[in-house]
Amino acid sequence: MVFNKEVLQITLLSLEISSLSTLLSLVIGLPLGSVLALKNFPGRSFLLSLVNTGMGLPPVVVGLFVAMMLWRSGPMGDLHLIYTPTAIVIAQVIIAAPVVTGLTAAALQALNPYLQLQLLGLGASKTQMVLSLWKEARLPLLAALMAGFGAVISEVGASMMVGGNIRYQTRVLTTAIVLETGKGNFDIALGLGALLLVITFLVNWALTWIQQRAKKA
Repeated sequence: MVFNKEVLQITLLSLEISSLSTLLSLVIGLPLGSVLALKNFPGRSFLLSLVNTGMGLPPVVVGLFVAMMLWRSGPMGDLHLIYTPTAIVIAQVIIAAPVVTGLTAAALQALNPYLQLQLLGLGASKTQMVLSLWKEARLPLLAALMAGFGAVISEVGASMMVGGNIRYQTRVLTTAIVLETGKGNFDIALGLGALLLVITFLVNWALTWIQQRAKKA
């Protein structure tokens, strides 16, 4: 029973952190990806290259960077965020935001280039134009959401480095799996792994269902 309660706490914390990280990544990635896709300005290609590079950032490198920033002797040490859920969220946002940004930019660039001009010609404001383009590209944008969530729910390196895998505080499913594997408790590790797979499948199944309904609309 105690073990079940602990698993429930770990699962809920994993979902809370991953959901918040994904949401913040959308808040960052959707506008930034839209600017990179729809605006022409000096350095745009360079920024796109940075975003595309960021899509493949090794989580352990992100964890190292965030840990150095949040460590007691680091630039943000006074905030006392190291080994907290907030630190994990920061690291996961850095991991997922480039994914969402890059896929958003790619989705909008794949639209008919005359659609933007047509919307503006019909009297749409820039905000209305962008919202209309998001609606037109809603299927790949939902794919970007799924990719962002997948990047954070399955991440372990950064979470371990900045969260510390502290019981009842920062232990999430992925770090718990690593811990139990290191202790030789392969049955528990397999159970947690199966739970993680089920959660990932259910979330992506729900998003895919929404995506397919949007396709028929």
